[in-house]
Amino acid sequence: MASESSPNRDPVSPPQSRSPSPSPTESLTLRALVSTKDAGVIIGKAGKNVADLRDQTGVKAGVSKVIPGIHDRVLTVTGSVEAVAKAYNLIIEQLVNSNPNNPPVSTPNVHTSIRLLISHNLMGTIIGRSGLKIKAIQDGSGARMVASKEMLPQSTERIVEVQGSPESIGRAIEEIGKCLLEDWERGLGTVLFNPSPQHERGDRRGGGGYPGSSYSGNSGAGRRTNGEPSSGRPPRNSSPTSPQSPSSSGQPAPTNLRTQNISIPSDMVGCIIGRSGTKITEIRRLSGSKISIAKAPHDDTGERMFTIVGTPEANEKALFLLYNQLESEKERRVGREAQQQAELQQQQE
Repeated sequence: MASESSPNRDPVSPPQSRSPSPSPTESLTLRALVSTKDAGVIIGKAGKNVADLRDQTGVKAGVSKVIPGIHDRVLTVTGSVEAVAKAYNLIIEQLVNSNPNNPPVSTPNVHTSIRLLISHNLMGTIIGRSGLKIKAIQDGSGARMVASKEMLPQSTERIVEVQGSPESIGRAIEEIGKCLLEDWERGLGTVLFNPSPQHERGDRRGGGGYPGSSYSGNSGAGRRTNGEPSSGRPPRNSSPTSPQSPSSSGQPAPTNLRTQNISIPSDMVGCIIGRSGTKITEIRRLSGSKISIAKAPHDDTGERMFTIVGTPEANEKALFLLYNQLESEKERRVGREAQQQAELQQQQE
């Protein structure tokens, strides 16, 4: 098992809040949620296992740092599609063999799983029209894939759990990687998920401490969120206490503006706007971004487009506030439904 210092000597770069902009001809970065225990196995004593993994596959690999009270960490693997798939295959075999209760990985019908983190905007690419793509990946690899409907808290990523033997999972990951690289521009502007204590205390209905449910063919997954490349420095992490954008404080407008589009279900638009526009006005003020809302749905899903214009930092904060408002509304509706059901049961009694 790795010591607490191992991840610090050999981690990936500090957790970012926004996805990189890879070239489709270069490399793939694929992230996954792993337990703290599994992270220790992946790293190995003094970082030996992760170093061996790099030597065998040529990938860059690392695990996010330990955070007190957090049971999950983020594994990041970067390389060619084939190398990333091979690396995940080796990692899964390593995890299976490390558990004394599991049969050897060479035993037929060994079943395990990995939780991949996929941009909400790329889910449509993986699922395909009427679910044909995800079905083809499952049929070709022998693995089963379960995609969550909900985005992870304060991010635009969703979990895709790939289940099966290590070999079948590796084959599925290779096909998933090809899909992600073919349509990589859809992933621009993704707000990456970083586990935190407040997430662990949240809704556990989807397993692993995070909300989610199985994919259904008409879930409307894969709504596109595009961000124009920024000409400024790479964005840093943002938080609710970040300073306002210079444009909102009377200073000259910044030159590194980015435009992002996100789709919001029509029945949730009202909760974001608020009475007389109070909530959307507050989000604009706190973030410093300009936010415009389409008056009508942009396609047959019934979702409406929100256009966000501002610096990378301002847009990141706007996304944080928007998704935080959505999460609050979802919790309110769940509570209201539970109360209505309780009242109905009382009436029947």
